[in-house]
Amino acid sequence: MVLATRNPAKVREISAVYAHLPVRLRTLAEWPDLPDLAEEGASYAENATAKARAVAQATGLPALADDSGIEVDALGGAPGIRSRRLVGEGAGDADRNAHLLRLLAHVPDPARTARYRAAVAVASPDGRVRVFEGSCEGRIARAPRGSGGFGYDPIFIPLGEQRTMAELSLEEKNRLSHRARALRAAEPYLIRLLGLSPGSRASWPGGEEPPVPGANTV
Repeated sequence: MVLATRNPAKVREISAVYAHLPVRLRTLAEWPDLPDLAEEGASYAENATAKARAVAQATGLPALADDSGIEVDALGGAPGIRSRRLVGEGAGDADRNAHLLRLLAHVPDPARTARYRAAVAVASPDGRVRVFEGSCEGRIARAPRGSGGFGYDPIFIPLGEQRTMAELSLEEKNRLSHRARALRAAEPYLIRLLGLSPGSRASWPGGEEPPVPGANTV
């Protein structure tokens, strides 16, 4: 199955969630000539569907893609599907985090509620697509903390936690994150689609470990 992303941190999270499945996970690094995947839909599900379908058709293999964002109640649910484009092209995670914190500078702690939301799409080469969703409630911190994760993780505190998502270990993050919840919801469908037998670990080309985090997309 191809993971339709060029974000190495996202690849690492997905591979950890599916490590118990006997599936060979491949990445877009094996298809360097494929163009960047546009995110022009009106919802997370539309964006994830478009990316998964394009990669499945281009590679002839089942593909999994996700789209996600952060929704801040004090901003009417923004930035939402525009989370990666909050500041503009060329901006990095730190730029987006700083901009969001400036927007919320005068918002009191009780009103800083927010959620991460994700949609995971699984596409077959014949065009069939199934979408699964997950969310994680929380609040926006006053300042970035932690060096793990990516995106808005340094300023997002999950419900029931005092630490930001970026201060959690990968294992802890994958117990509660929006993406992990959507991936787990998709697992029964993947098992049927790929004819898998749970119990052995996912494999990587050449037996290599998944890439280390370091991307700057949501």
